[in-house]
Amino acid sequence: MKKYNALYAQSGGVTAVINASACGVIQTARKYPDKIHKLYAARSGIIGALTEDLIDTSLESPDDIAALRHTPAGAFGSCRHKLGAIEKHRQEYERLVEVFAAHDIRYFFYNGGGDSQDTAYKVSTISQELAYPLTCIGIPKTVDNDLPYTDNSPGFGSVAKYVAVSIKEAGLDVASMALTSTKVFILEVMGRHAGWIAAAAGLAKENDEDSPHLILFPEIPFQREKFLEEVNHCVKKK
Repeated sequence: MKKYNALYAQSGGVTAVINASACGVIQTARKYPDKIHKLYAARSGIIGALTEDLIDTSLESPDDIAALRHTPAGAFGSCRHKLGAIEKHRQEYERLVEVFAAHDIRYFFYNGGGDSQDTAYKVSTISQELAYPLTCIGIPKTVDNDLPYTDNSPGFGSVAKYVAVSIKEAGLDVASMALTSTKVFILEVMGRHAGWIAAAAGLAKENDEDSPHLILFPEIPFQREKFLEEVNHCVKKK
């Protein structure tokens, strides 16, 4: 029975733990040599797949793969190249399937956020249209924690801790200068349409005096006058 290969790629803004996910994928693939012969990693995300710039992870030692758990940034390189609609960019999708076929790749693991999961779905769709047997699996990764069907996406925990510590430090800085200098500090965080990261700032608050004093969520429409009124109230009270 012929064994086939797999491809792993990282996508979007990297998180503190994206390489830990890579480690998990590679180590798990190695547990099933009867199913997966080699696991390639695409350099610079989907771009590496399109340009056939692939890294053979089977050449790396178990210790080097295990070290990925503690390696920052994106070990294989990431990208923000988003594949468009299949109807308009069919040639790009067909090129992917061409590369997969050339390297006997039957499993595609795409590690990223919402756009990346959408890409995995589109690649799955085109492979069915072209009658190429390919299993596409999205590996969740987003600091925003806004992927459907996930309770806690890898990457969110790290940024939640970072934001809580940052607002704690900023609050102490402002408190030490508030008598004669800065009285207001605004920390803008990521999250786009999801307020999980903003909410995580609340982890810094141990009592009523602690920062943050106001948290604004993208899910709630911004009211400028109400916001300024609350800021003024906090400055006077605290």
